Parts: sequence; structure tokens; C-alpha cells
Amino acid sequence: MTPEQRTDLVEALEKSRQEFQAAVANVGEEHASVKPEPGRWSVLECVEHVTVVEERVLGRLEAAPRLESPRVDRDKEAELAVRVPNRTVKAEAPEAIRPTGRFSSLAEALDQFHAARDRTIRVVQDRAGDLYWLALEHPRFGPLNGAEFIVLIAGHARRHAAQILEVKSALGLS
Repeated sequence: MTPEQRTDLVEALEKSRQEFQAAVANVGEEHASVKPEPGRWSVLECVEHVTVVEERVLGRLEAAPRLESPRVDRDKEAELAVRVPNRTVKAEAPEAIRPTGRFSSLAEALDQFHAARDRTIRVVQDRAGDLYWLALEHPRFGPLNGAEFIVLIAGHARRHAAQILEVKSALGLS
């Protein structure tokens, strides 16, 4: 991986963190757990889900098997960067990554999100040379290398930032 590619991945992670943080801005603890309607997630549940997914992906990346040769597909990375945040296609979260009330407050959830994101950025900075050599299967997107999983993480936070904005609008918090 070139230094420019590593920088691009870190910038995508930082940009999605900023977008996610901006979406959560001005949500008080009194509104964080409020669902706009039955069957929809609250802001706190969205933050929990994004955090849990990022932590799980990081664990899988750290334990991922190494390919015999690197697999680089910049077109797939670009496609994931567009496809993952797109909320016109709805997706049902598998049971294992649905919110369970893990966090008692929005502040706690955001602290955990930032800790996970910091860890993700460290992985990119420290293991950039390995990312194209890692092989993982994603239930929706099929086989992905480590760099593609990093693009997915960034896009996932952006996807749920948009969902949080929808929740805020429905609650009259815009």
C-alpha cells in the first residue's frame, strides 16, 4: 500500500467520524434513547450499533488470515465507499450486531465509538502494508480485503450518521 493510499484511508475514517459526530451534535441525553416510532432505532441505539460493528470488524481484521499474494481492487473500494452509506437500500442488521442497551448514556457510547475509531486509525497506520494481504468474508459484500473493510467501516458510520439525522428530524431536533 502506498503512503497516499494509507492517507486516503485515514482521511476517510476521520471524515466519517466528523460526519457522525456532527449528526449526534445537539442531542441531549433526554432525547438520546427516544425512538421516533416503533421499530426504528434511537440515536443511542445507532451509536451503539456503529460502535459494536467497528469493534467486531477490528477483531476480525486482527485475526484475519493472510493471502498468498495481495488482492488490490481500487474499483471495489470506490464502489463500497458509495454503496455502504447509501440509505436508499435498507438493510436489516443481523441479531449479533443489533443494539442491546450496552451503554447507559450517549456520552458513554460516543466515548466508546471514538476509542474504536482511534484503534481503527492505528491499525491503518501501523498495518497499512498488510491490509491488501488480509482476506475476510462479509455476509453482504462477499470476500473483502483489509483495505475494503476499512472503507466499509468509514461508510458504515456515514450511513448511520444519515440515519441519526432522520431520527433527529422525526423528533423535531434538527
